[in-house]
Amino acid sequence: MATDIQRKLTTILAADAEGYSREMEADEVRTLGALRAARAVFTKMIESHRGRIANTAGDGLIAEFPSAVEAVRCAVEVQRELGSLTDIGALRFRIGIHLGDVLVDGNDLLGEGVNLAARLQTMADPGGVLISQQVYDQVQKKLSVGFEYLGEKRPKNFAEDVAVYRIAGGEDGVALPRPRPLAAPVDPGLGPKIKRNAIILGALAALVVIANIATGGQPWAHWIILIMAAWLAWSAAPLFAQGVRLKWLRTFISIALLALVNIFTWEGSPWFLWVGGVVIFITLMRSLKR
Repeated sequence: MATDIQRKLTTILAADAEGYSREMEADEVRTLGALRAARAVFTKMIESHRGRIANTAGDGLIAEFPSAVEAVRCAVEVQRELGSLTDIGALRFRIGIHLGDVLVDGNDLLGEGVNLAARLQTMADPGGVLISQQVYDQVQKKLSVGFEYLGEKRPKNFAEDVAVYRIAGGEDGVALPRPRPLAAPVDPGLGPKIKRNAIILGALAALVVIANIATGGQPWAHWIILIMAAWLAWSAAPLFAQGVRLKWLRTFISIALLALVNIFTWEGSPWFLWVGGVVIFITLMRSLKR
């Protein structure tokens, strides 16, 4: 039996309908009709992009493609067409795509590659498409769609974080004109780098406190720790926001730093409010100008 199972590298698309069980409880007949209409769209698009449906279960499906580019094109066009249909009711599909090694058992696909595509699908918004780093590397210069880096995520039952990107579909039309990117991609290695820096700075902070206690006199360790913490927060900000939101996040980090300096040097005046107001005004003007 084991000799019949083969391995291959392929692009896996996983999809399911968000809220399917809820819709079935409300109206089984209507929801089943909506699911059939949606499956017809998936089948047509998958076949037109030279893919094949490998597994189906309930409201979900697994498909494979010989090309990552065709898989992403298929996903974008599926979501566009489903969004224009009125006969699928409230059903909204989530799609995840991964390029990886899989086990082939007859017509079924199994293994970690399939599991990761399925996990990406569960993390996607209804009507959305998430892709792995491996897919992004293959398609980012070949497709007229936008990409938003969402950071490193830990899929359920996976031991390591994976870089995740969201697909932003183009305008109406098969050509998929390139929209303005949602955000500049963030270095996928930033997350591990920040974790490593946090550990190093934590150890240094402990040494600074010990040195301050050992030398006696006025406390000074908090100034060094404050600078290290502010630098770490500033560096980690791109993991939580991009574009204009990143500017605002760093603005509030700066104001928090000013507030702590004000507290440490308290002389009865909350001067950080005035300086913070100026910083907010500058950020607001820059945002409006953009």
